[in-house]
Amino acid sequence: MNHSTTNKAASLKHGIIDCDVHQSVKDFNDLKPYIPRVWWDRLSAYEATLPLPIFKPIPLNRRDAAPGNGLPPGSDPQFAKVDLLDRYNISKAILTGNLLTVSAHNNPDYAAAIASAFNDYTLDNWIPTDSRWLASIVVATQDPLLAAREIDRLGSHPKVVQVLLTDGSREPYGQRRFYPIYKAAVRNNLIIAIHGGGQGEGINPPTSAVGYPTTNFERHNILAIHQMSHLNSMVCEGIFETFPTLKVIFIEGGLAWVPHLMWRMDKNFRAMRSEVPWLKKKPSEYIIDHCRFTTQPIEEPDNYELIQMLRMMRAEKTVLFATDYPHWDNDRPLYVLNKLPEDLRPRVAYDNAAEIYHINSNHLNKEGELV
Repeated sequence: MNHSTTNKAASLKHGIIDCDVHQSVKDFNDLKPYIPRVWWDRLSAYEATLPLPIFKPIPLNRRDAAPGNGLPPGSDPQFAKVDLLDRYNISKAILTGNLLTVSAHNNPDYAAAIASAFNDYTLDNWIPTDSRWLASIVVATQDPLLAAREIDRLGSHPKVVQVLLTDGSREPYGQRRFYPIYKAAVRNNLIIAIHGGGQGEGINPPTSAVGYPTTNFERHNILAIHQMSHLNSMVCEGIFETFPTLKVIFIEGGLAWVPHLMWRMDKNFRAMRSEVPWLKKKPSEYIIDHCRFTTQPIEEPDNYELIQMLRMMRAEKTVLFATDYPHWDNDRPLYVLNKLPEDLRPRVAYDNAAEIYHINSNHLNKEGELV
């Protein structure tokens, strides 16, 4: 799509919360002040020795989102402030980072250390630059106890709103070994966010259920299966009965699969509920009550079909807006929001995210208009 258009989102009468902004370091060596000296040599290696993706998007980031001086896109908070927040009048933006292969690393101690360093770097170098930035705690899931320790370390920070996991994983997230992460998130009143990344990399299983695709195009078409698998696991394993206050946001995984999965789960629940006696409601009810899904990368059928799909998944409650800045396929706010019926726009653009993240809306008047 054309990203050169600079239509001001101020033309919307409601605020916008962007739920997926990928900030990065300018250089991995910038993490040295935050990471034990024993890992410093690894920071000088290509990509800081994190697993390298087999499939390379073309390109991963928009070149016009680079701040200049050879710096990578998304590495300068002041540039991103102007290029994203000011350009589109974003009310709040959730930073999700670029450590999307951290949970694929073979060394759990190094993975935990670099995630912790990246979190501190973000809180020191991004959060103070603009009141609209909000932070995620990135954790490596190889060792849930270390992840829980990181959540407790930073969970009380007033700008931290969620715990970020990547959907590339050796095991589905409904399994009990991940309970320490969920306990820590609940203890700190934080959301769990599951973001695309790390599929088929490092120690993680292949990208598809039948092995490795031939092309990035083929891979990209089926990326949603990872988030489907985690959602299915979390519901069926009773995560939302064990942690009844837990909320989970699925980021950058598409949307159109949600109604299909809800229908299939509900149908099978009628015949196989004896296998999951801990479930007290239909699977679709847990999904509607506890789970949220971001718009980017939204499927783009005919508009009538898109709206029907959104209605089926109760988008007025479950869908959040995201740009995915500065990635190559990121979405401008008006490009997405103008496709929605008028009653859905404020819910998707602002209200749903404000409710789940407990974002203060004092900057909106009683009609929901920007002031």
